[in-house]
Amino acid sequence: MLKKFQEALDKRTEAGILRILKSKSAGIDFYSNDYLGLAGNEELQLQLLLKVQENPQLLSGSSGSRLISGNSNITDETENYIAGQHQYPAALLFSSGYNANLALFSTLPDRHDTIIVDEQIHRSVHDACRMSHAKKIKFRHNDLEDLESILKKQKDPCYIAIESLYSMDGDFASVQEIAALAKRYHAALIVDEAHAFGVFGYGLIEKYHLQHDVFAAVITYGKALGAHGAAILCDETVRSYLVNFASPFIYTTASQDFLWAAVKTGYEFLKLKPELSEKLHQNIEIFSNQNIETPSSQTSPIQAVLLPDNQQLKNLQKTLSDNEFLTYAVYSPTVRTGTERLRICLHSFNTEKEITELTGIIKEYI
Repeated sequence: MLKKFQEALDKRTEAGILRILKSKSAGIDFYSNDYLGLAGNEELQLQLLLKVQENPQLLSGSSGSRLISGNSNITDETENYIAGQHQYPAALLFSSGYNANLALFSTLPDRHDTIIVDEQIHRSVHDACRMSHAKKIKFRHNDLEDLESILKKQKDPCYIAIESLYSMDGDFASVQEIAALAKRYHAALIVDEAHAFGVFGYGLIEKYHLQHDVFAAVITYGKALGAHGAAILCDETVRSYLVNFASPFIYTTASQDFLWAAVKTGYEFLKLKPELSEKLHQNIEIFSNQNIETPSSQTSPIQAVLLPDNQQLKNLQKTLSDNEFLTYAVYSPTVRTGTERLRICLHSFNTEKEITELTGIIKEYI
């Protein structure tokens, strides 16, 4: 067994794509998902500290799953608050977006159903589909014609799975058009809003008023909100079904109340600080004006610079690192071979000088 594992690791080492854990580095952040800088916002941290001082019990462990001893008034209040903010009938909290997707796609579809997924959907959805008894079909990334051709052939009930903003290419789904297709073919649309929430208000579902057309949505809090956890937005029937049948919910120890207090406080903080999102979009425009070729949308906080030559990509990342720019190089199998890239995340706290210096170095390699 160990020999087999070591051989697989050796192959990755030889290919130069072995993943290793590293301590957080000091430098200029162009790689984290902390789009609005809330993970280190001192004003928000002070508000959370005051909440803990007023109620130290927030830091206590939950002591069990929510169906046994782990539910609390704070959890219920936060779910009701989130549902109201997003204009959905109900919300169900999870410890991570991964667990939320795992619960949705392993539980709702059964052996008579089909899950139609964008080929670039997050890995958590693919993993969940493997746990499900449903059939999975991929459609070409953001290709409405391919999606419709698949929908036309379906006789059984089906689900459509997309992200509103894709985390690797940094491009948007045609959410309105896909919602219309789902309605036409009586499919249930599920949208992962992980990278759109906070950057574009409460996400693209709210922006386009699609609450009645999107069967369920996943909102995550480890990115623009700077916290952790996730919520599934849905109706009361779906929520009750998940509580009763979703293994990732039933068999997980509930998160401590501090997490949900932090999430609710984060929502309230976002309302008071619209300038954070405005500054982020200014920085996105500054990057866009540098004329770097990218498959990403011009208004996306995620900008991918394709560089299929692995050695050249490593050299670029090292040069950036030597100049204290923290970026993330993405190799296969995370992305398809030949589409390796430097993934750049823009933030409200980046400066124009930092962005122009970063792009100046990149231009030397592409």
